[in-house]
Amino acid sequence: MPGTEKFGQEELKEVMDVMQTGILFRYNHEAQRNNIWKAKEFEEEVKKITGAKYALAVSSGSAAIFAALAASGIGYGDEVIVPPFTFAATIEAVMLLGAVPVFAEIDETLCLSAEGIEKAITPRTKAVCLVHMCGGMADMSSILEVIKKHQLILVEDAGQAFAASYKGTYTGLFGQAGSYSFDFFKIATAGEGGVLVTNDEHTYKMAEYFCDHGHNHEGTNRGMEQHPVVGFNFRISELHAAVGLAQTRRVPEIKSINRKHKQYLQTLIKNSVNEISFSRLPDKSGDSATFLNLMLPSTETAKIFVEELNKKGIGGFNYWYTNMYHFINQWDHIKNLKFPNKMAIHYLSISQDYNNLYLPKSQEVIGRLVSFGIRVNWTEQEMQQLASGIIDCLKKAIYTAKHLQ
Repeated sequence: MPGTEKFGQEELKEVMDVMQTGILFRYNHEAQRNNIWKAKEFEEEVKKITGAKYALAVSSGSAAIFAALAASGIGYGDEVIVPPFTFAATIEAVMLLGAVPVFAEIDETLCLSAEGIEKAITPRTKAVCLVHMCGGMADMSSILEVIKKHQLILVEDAGQAFAASYKGTYTGLFGQAGSYSFDFFKIATAGEGGVLVTNDEHTYKMAEYFCDHGHNHEGTNRGMEQHPVVGFNFRISELHAAVGLAQTRRVPEIKSINRKHKQYLQTLIKNSVNEISFSRLPDKSGDSATFLNLMLPSTETAKIFVEELNKKGIGGFNYWYTNMYHFINQWDHIKNLKFPNKMAIHYLSISQDYNNLYLPKSQEVIGRLVSFGIRVNWTEQEMQQLASGIIDCLKKAIYTAKHLQ
């Protein structure tokens, strides 16, 4: 969790700016706030890093992808192609908007593949919600060809990939809208927070209205503002934005250190264990390097590797194949549409049987994947110790798996 490793006087200063004004609300109160606008500054900092024309800070990454989909026109009955490997919020957002998720295959990028998207398209497909996972990026050149060919709307969930890029364009900016997460576990954190980005003014305006009960934010009297659309409350507070602002300023330094640490670990591990590989990065120069993603020879080997890591007391890793919130195998609540109330999807025609999906490539990729979070404050000695432990566990797992065949 690089962001949380870097808390300091900068974050405290930004928070105290807000506390001294007493204005925790992001809009209005011009006379009292002494020109302190942390949410606006936070948005500007995100724009500076990504090159986005428009940025809207909201209450969470989940709110950001929800608003990105809504502002892009996704709604009742629309089929939206989604990955089976993502944080559950991506799928929840599609369903809560009244749309229908259609699951497609991922590949070794850990993201949807162009081939997977192509095979999942039906006459009712309106959009693709592409998720950039584990600090990397999807293979955008091939995916954009499919998007253009079928005239689909592309919305990007880059919750785990803020500051990652592909051939000079930052994740979140290839489609109509994108989203980033600034929760407690990301490269930069606001505690809770998210940012929607877009290069389209209309989409930005729809998102701005939608995330604040339809307010158009024109004038200085909030009670007399117009409401161009119906919306809800996804506002970020000035306190959360203040932390997000300070943290976002740290991202270039964090990313630089992350890359050095990741490369160091990869070199140590690969020089000792030939049988493993790493997730595929379509553009290595655009890696945000928040995760070291090991690809084991098989699911069986990966499971044994996890057992060995636990025996050795090595933490800081994720085995997504059994993770409750990031892979479809554990999403019984989603597959069985377990909402507390009646939803549109209970009445719509669904082209897939969620309990009997055939996604062999995704199962194979995630079955072999074990990810370690990169820490920005590691010492060289700590990285050597971690690499030594990983190598030892890898060798034991590979040996054991071979002798179980």
